[in-house]
Amino acid sequence: MKKIFSYFMLPVLLIVASCDDFGDINVNPNASTTPLTSALLTNAQSTLGGSTTGGANFTAGLYAQYFSLTQYTEASLYATQNVDWGAEYAGSMYDLKNIININSDPATADVAALQGSNNNQIAIARILLAYRFSILTDRYGDIPYFEALQGNAQPTVDSQESIYTDLFKELKEAVAQFDNAGNVKGDIVYGGDNTKWKRFANSLRMILALRISEVNATLGKAQFLEALAADGGPFASNIDNATLVYPGGNFRNIWFGIGADQGVSDVIANAVNSTADPRRAAFGKPAGSALVGVPYGLKREDAIAWTAANPTWSLILNDGFRSEASTLFILTYADALLARAQAAYYGWTAENYVTLYNDALRASQQQWGVYDATTFASYIGGTAVALAGGGAAADDAKIATQRWLTFYPNGPQGWSEWRRTGFPVLTPTAEAINQSKQIPIRFPYPTVEYTFNGTKLQTAVTRMGGDLDGTHVWWDVD
Repeated sequence: MKKIFSYFMLPVLLIVASCDDFGDINVNPNASTTPLTSALLTNAQSTLGGSTTGGANFTAGLYAQYFSLTQYTEASLYATQNVDWGAEYAGSMYDLKNIININSDPATADVAALQGSNNNQIAIARILLAYRFSILTDRYGDIPYFEALQGNAQPTVDSQESIYTDLFKELKEAVAQFDNAGNVKGDIVYGGDNTKWKRFANSLRMILALRISEVNATLGKAQFLEALAADGGPFASNIDNATLVYPGGNFRNIWFGIGADQGVSDVIANAVNSTADPRRAAFGKPAGSALVGVPYGLKREDAIAWTAANPTWSLILNDGFRSEASTLFILTYADALLARAQAAYYGWTAENYVTLYNDALRASQQQWGVYDATTFASYIGGTAVALAGGGAAADDAKIATQRWLTFYPNGPQGWSEWRRTGFPVLTPTAEAINQSKQIPIRFPYPTVEYTFNGTKLQTAVTRMGGDLDGTHVWWDVD
């Protein structure tokens, strides 16, 4: 029964008070036996940021060396993280699958259409499922995909290669599925704006295309070019940024209240302090003009002693982005521009990668509310930041490093880009307690999966060459 729960649990609809950004998702149980798709969508979107209380997304940020722990430091010493995926499959991902099912079934499609066009609801759900599955497969490698969310208690664990191929298909087909039959209700990301959803899908597709550049550059380039030219194109400005604007109260920004045992790492602090990056004013709560990063990967007693001696150490994000009603960035215009810059550097497009790179860093500073034209000119001209152009070897590392910085504090994306490119050069903690003593490049499978789906899981383990935190996922070939 527990295994069936993990893959098939009917979602619990949230019953909350009405609020401006998260909508009215009160449900009258006597009105219909069909779940309210607008409520399912709101529920699924409300969890896009993940959790900062020991969740997998935060741990990925530890591996990307975005953050440091100041008290209970085992995760930053690479202790094995037994992160179960059942809540993700059974929660928001099942909500999204349910939206697709309800809008596709002739018996329920008419009722569902009261919440917006059937096609548009399905398209949004497919895009969000692609996003969620991309995070999950990048975390573990091979995962249940084609038979997941279908009530199968022992789904096949599919290869990451086949999953990526299908993610590209899903994103492409979803963009083509939108119609002009009205906005979708319950959409707290884009308010049912079809064009912005197309741009999100195309931008995500470009990012995923680059992710496979080392293992299948031919497919990556083809997918990137298709996404760049697809209907709606990629993000065109910061107005297109995918964000969650939290209303506060029962729905608080995930960084709200974080502080006592989670800080900005000295790795990020040194990166932005050394170049006088204006984003440091947003990335953490600084002491004066610079961030005070907590040394990365300290043992508990050393971390406690260091923070006691350095009480002005920087919290993660400044007050404007860590209040209960702050905005959280999911995917941004700057992310898309840097992806285009990297693709142009690789020779996938004829775009000017220097121009795209400069535009991306300007957009990122504007996104964080720290842009000043004079300051930016000085920053972009600094030797550690400026690109030489002409395909210079050093430009590759600078573009990759800026992608790592611009994704901050999105742990899964930053960790994935570091794994793929190796930039910036990150040093594992000297206090590592895992077997390899290296930064983890994968999450081991949840131990409960061996009990309930061991045979199919073992097939995946054999295919991948192991189930360790040092086992490479498909696209990570180095």
